[in-house]
Amino acid sequence: MQNLSRYHRQTLLPQFGLSGQERISSAVVAILGMGALGSCAAELLARAGVGTLRLVDRDFVDLTNLQRQSLYDEADARERIPKVIAAARRLGEINHEITLEPIVADIRPENILELLAGVDLVIDGADNFELRLLLNDAALERNLPWVHGGCVGTSGQAMAFHPTHTPCFRCLVNPVDDDASGQTSSSATTPATCDAVGVAGPAVHLVASLQAMMAIQILLGEREVLGSQLKLVDAWSGQIRAMDLSRLRETNDCRACQQGERLWLSGQQTSQTTVLCGRNAVQISPAHPRPLDLNLLANQLAPLGDVRPNPYLLRFKPTGHNCELTIFRDRRAYIEGTEDPTLARTLYTQFLGD
Repeated sequence: MQNLSRYHRQTLLPQFGLSGQERISSAVVAILGMGALGSCAAELLARAGVGTLRLVDRDFVDLTNLQRQSLYDEADARERIPKVIAAARRLGEINHEITLEPIVADIRPENILELLAGVDLVIDGADNFELRLLLNDAALERNLPWVHGGCVGTSGQAMAFHPTHTPCFRCLVNPVDDDASGQTSSSATTPATCDAVGVAGPAVHLVASLQAMMAIQILLGEREVLGSQLKLVDAWSGQIRAMDLSRLRETNDCRACQQGERLWLSGQQTSQTTVLCGRNAVQISPAHPRPLDLNLLANQLAPLGDVRPNPYLLRFKPTGHNCELTIFRDRRAYIEGTEDPTLARTLYTQFLGD
């Protein structure tokens, strides 16, 4: 049971009150992706007293993260601590009364519904377009509200999605069309990324703050306040605009929220290989993840190069190669030093045989 007196300044607000704080303190929120947006939103929600935060991310802390990801420090980067482990450690020091559930996992069609079991709300901290479309499918399937956020350069956007009440994310981005043959094909242009144009830390925190406030409004039962508005912000100019998208639901016969299509949740639209934003690295995900004994693998790879394990992952630099592999317990791997998926897959198969 939380000591609600620590939230005194918050409960003074008429929008909260003690009854509102009790609702927040009993809520379960999942944050998918603990990078810039996810880590900032997680800190704000932890300080606000959200009862349970389920933190899900596949990545570890890198030195380049520290410019904008305020939960992490140089020690986390040196040790390559998984982000959810480092975040849970820090958030526990901020608010020991809340429950933290760190999960090191690659979010995929096979596990997303399990990861979202029992949650009241989801925060989008994704670093790629495909994961947001998968989250959209899962949220529609489970009738879960979720809060989208995205940030590149000095600008970003945020919007709260609620099945049956607002347009869905696929209404907004319309990533697939039917071609003449009836096959589904991608029509989305490749969005700008932080790798290509960079990102400003204050802009990230501005967008994440909007996400956290939207989440709190939903948890307090104030969905009507949000409506179907997409908030567009530019930290450099200080401008914030709101676009009313309510007509999208009325005029767009969306195949996801109106017709029940679940292309990403069904696995019909997914990738086993992902080029990672800003990292000169490729992630390889096995088609059928299964547990991996990291100690055994370390012994097997030791004659072949430099092996550096920790309790969560194993780093391996093969002799004679410029690339380095970071291998996780679920057989997922980052191949750093290349953005060539073919080379990455070759190295993965060579040393993991899967």
